[in-house]
Amino acid sequence: MNYQETLAYLDRLGHELLRARFGLEKIRRLLAELGDPHTAYPSIIIAGTNGKGSTAAMLEAILRQAGMRTGLYTSPHLVRVEERIQVGGQEIAPEELAALATRVRDVAESLLHRGEIEARPTYFEFLTALGFEYFREQKIEIAILEVGLGGRLDATNVVPPFLSLITSIDIDHEQYLGSTIASIAREKAMVIKPGARAVLARQHSEAREVLLARCRECGVRPIWADEEVEIAGGEPDGRFSIVYRMASGESLNVRLGLRGRHQIENALVALRAAEVLREMGYAIPASALRQGIERVAWPGRLEIIGPSSPRLVLDGAHNTAGARVVRAYLEEFGRRPLTLVFGTMRDKRIAEMAAELFPLADAVILTRVPDERAASLEQLLEQTAALRQPLGRPIEAIEPVGAALDRAWERTPSSGMICVTGSLYLVGEVKRWLARSGREAGLSASEGG
Repeated sequence: MNYQETLAYLDRLGHELLRARFGLEKIRRLLAELGDPHTAYPSIIIAGTNGKGSTAAMLEAILRQAGMRTGLYTSPHLVRVEERIQVGGQEIAPEELAALATRVRDVAESLLHRGEIEARPTYFEFLTALGFEYFREQKIEIAILEVGLGGRLDATNVVPPFLSLITSIDIDHEQYLGSTIASIAREKAMVIKPGARAVLARQHSEAREVLLARCRECGVRPIWADEEVEIAGGEPDGRFSIVYRMASGESLNVRLGLRGRHQIENALVALRAAEVLREMGYAIPASALRQGIERVAWPGRLEIIGPSSPRLVLDGAHNTAGARVVRAYLEEFGRRPLTLVFGTMRDKRIAEMAAELFPLADAVILTRVPDERAASLEQLLEQTAALRQPLGRPIEAIEPVGAALDRAWERTPSSGMICVTGSLYLVGEVKRWLARSGREAGLSASEGG
């Protein structure tokens, strides 16, 4: 297959979540037929509700600054599927993606023909196997893997025990993981395995109890990255500097490359994980800890596109906890007047997300994300109807996304801010629209993503 044929084949595998079939038997059989590429290098697996992608990016940046050849596997992508699979900070090339996809497809079809798997791999299983094989080909030294959904039955959770990280756990994907924090934590806790090390972020008490129980079951001593840290300074765009206390007792001044106070907790997980790797014999100097956290870029997470007038901020917050983070950022660093462009998936707690965000905005524009799972304009209006009267201003509903963005620019003065949020899929569509419309030529992503 060439690159375009590869993209068409991936599309035929079906929607990443709606067509998902959770379980490990198929991915294990596929990987076995490929020669178990995931066993050729140690893997760090990262689960959690929010922050796991940012944490993965920060840890990968630290290890790369230490001179290690890293593999990074994340999801979903914003614009290009190649974003998900990176070696040494560089995305897999389209022609490499196509060549590997052809090989993985042929192996999968052979297994299906022989009756050794009951169906073709899902979209996520296919890319996971492809990523593992690419990492082996590229002779990486260590892989950083972001769990797609949950943990227990996620395709990434086939890797041998080494180091498991769990970021903050909250309510999301209830139809798959359960409706309580404890039930969700039980799914995510299964990335902790006997023989592995575990670094855990600050948690709700219910999640903390579940994670501790899993650690006891596996004979793993948890390392908590939940200490209070000294904030040494802040910048007008929302980036903070902290004083990090290393295991040696030495203090390290670190400027976070990612915006928002919540990134302090994610940085602590990445820094503690790097120190665990140092204890395991990896040569990671203190300078790599500092430089990795400072230089990391992670698009779509409080990403400022600019300098622009008005300022454009993109964030893929896709659940209530994520909406709270965006609200906190806007309260502290937002410009006024503020126009909010909001679109999300129909299986989310739309009313809760809206209640967090809409009261901050001087204008609200609803739009439909171009995705099979997306909430329609009618659903968005219905779910947010109770907010209209208290807001005291109309809520507009506009599609497609480009028309919603045009309206936001039309009504927001140069001194104000446009915030696009509700879904990473929406952020990806906005980035594509910026490129198609030519607006991208006048905008440049500011340093630090």
